[in-house]
Amino acid sequence: MAHSANLGFPRFGVNREWKKASERYWSGKLTREEMLATADDLMMRHWMLQKEAGIDIIPVNDFAFYDHVLDTIALLGAVPARYNHPAGSQVDVDTYFAMARGRQDATTDVTAMEMTKWFDTNYHYIVPELSGDMQFQIASERPFEAVEKARSVGVENPRPVLLGPVSFLLLGKTVEDGVELNELLNRLLPVYTEILQRYKDMGIQQVQIDEPTLVLDLNDEAVALFRTAYDHFATRNERPDLLVATYFGTIEHNLELAASLAEGLHIDLVRAPGQLNAVAGVLGESQILSLGVVDGRNVWRTDLERALRMVKEGVEILGSDRIQLAPSCSLLHSPIDLERETKMDPDVLEWLAYGKQKLEEINALTLAANGKQDEVADFFDANAKAVQKRRSSSKVTNPAVQERMAKLNDDMARRYTPFNERIRIQQEKLHLPPYPTTTIGSFPQTKEVRRLRANLKKGEITQQQYDDAIAEVTLDTIRFQEEADLDVLVHGEFERNDMVEYFGEQLDGFVFSQNGWVQSYGSRGVKPPIIFGDINRPGPMTVKWSKFAKDHTDRPMKGMLTGPVTILQWSFVRDDQPRKTTCEQISLAIRDEVVDLEAAGIDVIQIDEPAIREGLPLRRQDWADYLDWAVRCFRISASGVQDQTQIHTHMCYSEFNDMIESIAAMDADVISIEASRSRMELLDSFDSFVYPNDIGPGVWDIHSPRVPSRDEMVELLEAALKHVPKERLWVNPDCGLKTRGWEETRTSVRNMVEAAKALRERA
Repeated sequence: MAHSANLGFPRFGVNREWKKASERYWSGKLTREEMLATADDLMMRHWMLQKEAGIDIIPVNDFAFYDHVLDTIALLGAVPARYNHPAGSQVDVDTYFAMARGRQDATTDVTAMEMTKWFDTNYHYIVPELSGDMQFQIASERPFEAVEKARSVGVENPRPVLLGPVSFLLLGKTVEDGVELNELLNRLLPVYTEILQRYKDMGIQQVQIDEPTLVLDLNDEAVALFRTAYDHFATRNERPDLLVATYFGTIEHNLELAASLAEGLHIDLVRAPGQLNAVAGVLGESQILSLGVVDGRNVWRTDLERALRMVKEGVEILGSDRIQLAPSCSLLHSPIDLERETKMDPDVLEWLAYGKQKLEEINALTLAANGKQDEVADFFDANAKAVQKRRSSSKVTNPAVQERMAKLNDDMARRYTPFNERIRIQQEKLHLPPYPTTTIGSFPQTKEVRRLRANLKKGEITQQQYDDAIAEVTLDTIRFQEEADLDVLVHGEFERNDMVEYFGEQLDGFVFSQNGWVQSYGSRGVKPPIIFGDINRPGPMTVKWSKFAKDHTDRPMKGMLTGPVTILQWSFVRDDQPRKTTCEQISLAIRDEVVDLEAAGIDVIQIDEPAIREGLPLRRQDWADYLDWAVRCFRISASGVQDQTQIHTHMCYSEFNDMIESIAAMDADVISIEASRSRMELLDSFDSFVYPNDIGPGVWDIHSPRVPSRDEMVELLEAALKHVPKERLWVNPDCGLKTRGWEETRTSVRNMVEAAKALRERA
């Protein structure tokens, strides 16, 4: 018989219990024991939910306090030296969180580890720091404790999840010259062997070992690492069977390698349905194949009839006993339970499935694959009706949008005056000093601001009372920026809930959830909008508050928008038309907003695209097509303005080296990027490519509560000047300040301005 399986489950909880517990612990309002008890309670509830949904193979060790790569760093004792972790001891939670967030108190001041995007998702992971003298040992008991806890609530055969040793190394970064990954692998393998031996002793039958880098283009060194690692495991009898899990793409280009590694293999048949026959055809006689037939990254119902046809193909080739049915990837990227959505358009609601519902789909497919389709006939019938209703719904298509799309042309994606001429015109209008200072857009969203929004939704205050309160905090923020002597101001974005959700709420073609939370990084959760139909802007979205701010200062005021690619990437996107088409529709809506901001007197407009690198396909052969339409969509959004209007964009937590020419092709007048955690390492690409426009590499890591000193920022700016001409260098934080507190923000902003002034004095 085929078996149902899951690869991982969301961590936050339906009420974001984990987010609240971890943040209360960081602020000293919760004890360590209380925080850990919350984690245990969530894990047990989630295991029971999966069991009740009919899942045969339930994952453990998929819960993470911050992220699963950081969990692996802790498990392996791969703690950088600056955290003063005693060799051979367990990694405690405070050291764990210091690696994620930094630590600054009366006796300690250490920076956080670098953070970047997990493949092409909006989930962030802490990047392992790999040094030549690094030693490894088991430094956390949590992976083993999870097994016993799962069994205590009736999960008889839990499947532990581990990040594989090769992907751990390939996703890390070397922090010194001469580091040999094969040498580090040789030190890692005995630790992994010990972990697997302990699982064997606990009676574990199968371990899921995630090696998602198998979907990437691997060089000879990476292939050799895989061969070394899994040849090593093959010679060890005292271990459980291994299921190597891949996701987010096809493994056909690494097919022989992937198929040779272990007793089982998981493949993503949502992203790459065409790989099934090729993979099944090369497996050995006893190897297990896990079919990822339910989308773990989106919210649409699975077309069960289509998925079942694929499952039957796999069964026909391999037999049902060698088949597992699973989501395409961990459900980490999905909200938990659709039943909690009580206010959504009921037609759209019928088209959706969250994590719990996806597990039910997997169970139904498994029963059908095992000849029990009569037991799930009603489930399949309801699914077929919902899928058909979506296909034929008039809500999906907007004739006016279709008409405008037909008129879209390349002239709309072009600013005709070259940057060198535009920047002179802009400077004549803006009169900015050398090393101009600005922020990325948002200022702290305090409890009081969030409470205002909640009270408005509940009807406890009027719209006028809300507007008056937002006006007051906006004015206070403008006055602070003037007092701190920032050069280009922002209004603070206090009226906005989320940088994508805020815009989606004002665009046709979107719906929103009440509880569709997914993890972005650490305790940061987002509720991605759901794009179900053609996108149209009924009216201005940001002009009111940008103009209000502009009218209350003599300094340049920057209008803040989210770019089309980021709105696309950070939404649950419709899967019934190409992503390119959806992005073009968004770009036209943002273009209209940019033109309206300019007409309202806003001289500087920032169109954030932090997700443009995130959307880059995982295989290089697919890059050119994506970059062509992604850059074009940004240019469509930005190119409706006059020369004197300065266009900014912002990108964060991405490796830019491979797409620097495309970033230049966006032709933004100023780009700001995250750079502080990597100590300006991202600017190395500017040594081989002369970036033509202005750039602001971040000098303040806003994802950490640390307050950087003036001298620390000066040091970073001096490092930036090795790559960027001084006349093109801006001074700014890494990202928006929404998640920071006002006390640290005020000090850090002042330090940043003083750092810029220190450089001006040297000029």
